[in-house]
Amino acid sequence: MGKILIIGGTTEGRAAVEVCEEAGKPFLYSTLGTSQEIALHHGTRLEGPLDADAMTSLCRREEVSVLVDAAHPFATIVHRNVAKAASEVALPTVRYERAFPPLPEGALSVSSFPEAMKELERLAPRRLLALTGVKSIAAMGDYPLRHEVWLRVMPIPETERIISESDFPRNRLIYYDREQDDRALMERLRPDLLLLKESGESSGFEEKVKAATALGIPILVIRRPTLGYRPTETVLGPVGLRRALERLDPDFFPLRIGFTTGTTATAATTAALLALLNDETYAEVPVRLLTGEEIRFPISETCIESEECATATAIKYSGDDPDVTSGTTILSTVRLTDSHTGVTFYGGKGVGRITLPGIGLPIGDPAINPGPRQMMTEAVGRLVDLSRVGIDITITVPEGETLAPHTFNPRLGVVDGISILGTTGVLRPFSTEAWVDSIRREMGVSRSVFGEHLVINSGGKSERWLRAHFPDLPPNAFVQYGNFIGRCLEMARSMDFAHITLGIMIGKAVKLAEGQLDTHSKKSVMSKPFIRSLGRESGLDEATLDRIDGITMAGEIWEILPDHAHPFYHILLDRCYAVCKPLVPGIRLDLILIDKEGGLIERNAEDKNKRNHV
Repeated sequence: MGKILIIGGTTEGRAAVEVCEEAGKPFLYSTLGTSQEIALHHGTRLEGPLDADAMTSLCRREEVSVLVDAAHPFATIVHRNVAKAASEVALPTVRYERAFPPLPEGALSVSSFPEAMKELERLAPRRLLALTGVKSIAAMGDYPLRHEVWLRVMPIPETERIISESDFPRNRLIYYDREQDDRALMERLRPDLLLLKESGESSGFEEKVKAATALGIPILVIRRPTLGYRPTETVLGPVGLRRALERLDPDFFPLRIGFTTGTTATAATTAALLALLNDETYAEVPVRLLTGEEIRFPISETCIESEECATATAIKYSGDDPDVTSGTTILSTVRLTDSHTGVTFYGGKGVGRITLPGIGLPIGDPAINPGPRQMMTEAVGRLVDLSRVGIDITITVPEGETLAPHTFNPRLGVVDGISILGTTGVLRPFSTEAWVDSIRREMGVSRSVFGEHLVINSGGKSERWLRAHFPDLPPNAFVQYGNFIGRCLEMARSMDFAHITLGIMIGKAVKLAEGQLDTHSKKSVMSKPFIRSLGRESGLDEATLDRIDGITMAGEIWEILPDHAHPFYHILLDRCYAVCKPLVPGIRLDLILIDKEGGLIERNAEDKNKRNHV
């Protein structure tokens, strides 16, 4: 079995490690220095320089199957070595690229450090602030000895080694301090010029530019060099990397991820509008997920019907999730109109229609959920000015009416078709034993890498809110249980976690409180009589209890009982605790109920009566 080799030492390298850890199989992580703090569970850390020959030998010796280049965009020698090693061993390569915002208007830009030095001699700033890193000392030559140059550096051993071998004035070094933002530094120094490398979003390029622009400080940017080779695939985030590795080494991950109907519809919408604007069709288009990551999505067909209307088709790919919509054809018809501005959505054949409250959409609307609407609106808004242009988007699913009875839609009052869904845009296969195994592996990483506090949650949306609530916890402390709350708690107990925080949204909470430890809709359903009994216990009057009888989804309870301090929520959390606690005796268990907007209600195990409403 081959291994994945990641060339890292960067933010992207760290993200690539997190992706590969999900596989539960050995991989290699190579960094030039030792300064990056990262703990590996299934990976092996390699430290020190790898020239092309050494990298080639490593790939042969370890039977590397895919080479992931996550090195810094300015690491030109490293990229050259990756290209040579991949060529010698005939390996596919994946470039994990950063997102690069456009260069600021009015900024001077040059293509290299030598050009930057010539420009500095010409401009002759009285005081220069360079945010280009310690390795730029060599490129500056004697310039810092002849001019006032302030250089920000990282407080790591490699920095001290380079400084000790140079004549750079130590009293003009600024050690990076995460507590001091860029603007505060610039306000203190008041430089005449800011020197930057075009190093991408993950290095804080935009924040530095915004701070300088706000203070009226001119900017000189060294543009990023070209990669120097053509990778097999280029990705911009963890989802793209996961899909690339699934394609290039199909045996590495036990399960394949997929994409939602919302992502598929967004791809088709993007392709249709691009066809209208450019009078050409596309085999694939960019789609920005709700996490902000951009992926490429294949398009199967596009038809330009007129100057104002085009239809594009994309195929739903579900990976290994047992989804009845897998392989379904989804069409988007985009029509330019002057009858309104902005976006109007319509449901074509096979897209359901809302007939009951509680979905979060008006009765009579097409069942295109808020997440996909946001994705499609933002996608077309990046191509046209929606304050001046009107766009009608009609989503059609030819097989939707046939598929609908096999979904949850009939219970939700969605008729005549399926829903266009998606909260993150990505499908992770919750409903298989292999997914439980992947939870076990993630928890193993969390226990060995981080320690004793585990935060478990149902999915991407709740995890984002919990990460914001626990800003000091590392990413490894958070594990998604999907629908397997009971199995997850049992595994946590076997791994000797001392403290577990369970984050849960109300739809799963009302099932868990009744004793249903597997909360998948195919195995458990919301019991309105049970919810009514909780309401009666919390002191609700009959009129309010009758309103609860009329709900379609548990999320409607927040609208009926908007006060987070209401006893209903305390009783609900107490019932959930009573169901879960026997599975984790001797372990501190805290519960957090999460509302639709990310508001939290906490049940603190150390003080049962303490309730935090944030």
